[in-house]
Amino acid sequence: MKTLKTLALLAIGLVLIVSCTSKKEKMNSELKSFIKKHDSLIIPLYKEVALAGWNAAISGKAEDYKKSEDVQLQILKITSNKESLAKLKEIKISGLISDSILSRELDVLYRTYLMAEADTAKLNAAVRMQTQIEMKYSNFRTEVKGKKLSDNDIEDILKHSKNTEEQKAAWMAQKKIGPVVAEDLKKLVKLRNEIAKDLGFKNYHQMSLTLSDQDPKEVSSLFEELDTLTKGAYAEVKGDIDNYLVKYYGMKSKDELMPWNYQNRFFQEAPKIYDVDLDKYYKDKNLEVLTATYYAGIGLPIDEMLKKSDLYEKPGKNQHAFCSDMDKEGDVRVLCNIKPNSYWMGTMLHEFGHAVYDRYKEMSVPWDLRDPAHTFTTEAIAELFGRFASNPQWLKDNAGISEEEKMKIADNALKSLRLQQLVFSRWAQLMYNFEKEMYSNPDQDLNKLWWDLAGKYQMLKRPEGRNEPDWATKIHIATYPCYYHNYLMGEILASQLYYYIVTNVIKSGDFRFQSFSNNKGVGEYLKAKIFMPANRYYWNDVIEKATGEKLTAKYYAKQFVK
Repeated sequence: MKTLKTLALLAIGLVLIVSCTSKKEKMNSELKSFIKKHDSLIIPLYKEVALAGWNAAISGKAEDYKKSEDVQLQILKITSNKESLAKLKEIKISGLISDSILSRELDVLYRTYLMAEADTAKLNAAVRMQTQIEMKYSNFRTEVKGKKLSDNDIEDILKHSKNTEEQKAAWMAQKKIGPVVAEDLKKLVKLRNEIAKDLGFKNYHQMSLTLSDQDPKEVSSLFEELDTLTKGAYAEVKGDIDNYLVKYYGMKSKDELMPWNYQNRFFQEAPKIYDVDLDKYYKDKNLEVLTATYYAGIGLPIDEMLKKSDLYEKPGKNQHAFCSDMDKEGDVRVLCNIKPNSYWMGTMLHEFGHAVYDRYKEMSVPWDLRDPAHTFTTEAIAELFGRFASNPQWLKDNAGISEEEKMKIADNALKSLRLQQLVFSRWAQLMYNFEKEMYSNPDQDLNKLWWDLAGKYQMLKRPEGRNEPDWATKIHIATYPCYYHNYLMGEILASQLYYYIVTNVIKSGDFRFQSFSNNKGVGEYLKAKIFMPANRYYWNDVIEKATGEKLTAKYYAKQFVK
């Protein structure tokens, strides 16, 4: 009798095991089938929309923007399919996907298809609205005294003119893009919020961070920590900036300083207050050649990417800079509007930092995971390299200055880099907190919110009586919403990577004079530990595997705050 009971229990157990195994195989099979169908539909459209967006950014033509919009809507139709989301939910809830790569693909696809819970009409309307707003930014040209000026022209006036009235006129004229897009942008913000609420989120800001694999509370805590960390150091250097500018413009007191006197449209770049003119080292240089030579020297050649890039100003062309991975198969391009100066040298190094990340990912990784571990990890690589444009050792190794000249400018060049980091960190605080508050309550006085936060974080004075939508002059708020915090998180990781590379790859204790030039070990390390894993792992796991620690602000503080 006992034997029969034992046999019966064994039989039941065997049935359960077989049943469980069968269900597991079924879930794995269904996920693989889903991925195969998804890729067959999305990959061609991904390439098509990337090319359409690239053409639109270069031409500024309405028909190119319309093409980009149409393809985006086709992709949206696929990823907002409710049956597809239901299938992904079923597979995810089952908990039966044990393969690490498949499990990661499931996680990425689930967050992508979650949009299916939103109203399709709203999603389509948001795409159309954003496209129209982006086209307005692209085609806007500042006009001063009847002359149309590019963003580069405006920056030149703000940076080099000692005529404060000329600066004011240029600054005011550039801000006229604000009223052109502000009302449409407010409507888009509200529509984005409606979409987020359809998906069960409090607002679009919360949704955007969550769906990008970030915890909004953790990001807020990090920014609060950085605020505390940088507040005192920033107040000190802001005092130095003000003292310098008062003398520079021949003013009587700091009370006369206005936003246009800080030599940048948004005060996101630090004014040149130290006695070092980095621009002069680049004025007769070919920035393309410098960039290509540098990246080749560290084992990350960019020649093929340069051939397909678009690097100089054109009428109607997007006046900013970006990198685009056109197909996740090696076609990577950069758009810039370069001039021979330190700003654009830094931008070239920055954008091709993105480019080498995209180009040197492991192509055997499934297409859906052939992205950076996170958007801020690619920003980290871009910022790590972009900093070198003002590094005295990099200038010696790449721009040909002498050892004597290097030592002559070293202190002021490195102080300039620290100043830039502190200025940018406070600007990023403004952007992050503005968007967070704007999406929390888009009906509040956004003009006032913008200047209140500029006062708090940048210590800038609002021009008397000014009540214009200056917040709407920053294109990122429209076209890269809830993204800006990634730049500052990228700066934090860039410092962490810098210290790790100097210590463990270059094996040096000199953190002051490093450029990584002609050290192919740097490229090998970055390829193996950062680029090639792509999006196989959660971003903090990638960071820990690469540096031995999860993301930490201590190296950023060590490099720029203390």
